[in-house]
Amino acid sequence: MEKSLSLLKQIQEQFEVKAQDVRTYSPLVLAYIGDAVYEQIIRTILVSEGNQTVNGLHKKACNFVKAEAQAKMIQNLMEELSEEEQAVYRRGKNAKPHTTSKNGTVADYHKATGFEALVGYLYLEDKMDRVLYLVKAGMETLKQ
Repeated sequence: MEKSLSLLKQIQEQFEVKAQDVRTYSPLVLAYIGDAVYEQIIRTILVSEGNQTVNGLHKKACNFVKAEAQAKMIQNLMEELSEEEQAVYRRGKNAKPHTTSKNGTVADYHKATGFEALVGYLYLEDKMDRVLYLVKAGMETLKQ
């Protein structure tokens, strides 16, 4: 059986997008794509729980996508990150975003930006297995 291409590879092929050296991307660009990837994971998990109202799905998703939750997740995952992953996270955390969280602290927002930058970096490196592992492990820490 033929292994299917990753979503990233399919996008690159279908739209003739050239792979870039993601190490040259700004941390906020990495966080931009990482936010979308992370939200898709969360939404997929929630939708798989069965038919629900969109409002109910949104409320459940907020428990995972808000800055406070992402900050807690990444804090609990730091020991599991490689040096390279920690460096990407720090670059994202130390970036100067032009917006802030509506309901969270500035510190949580910066940590969440670092988390999203890491997710974006791993996605663009086509390391979705690692993204999924970190998200799952992070979600487990929220249950504690």
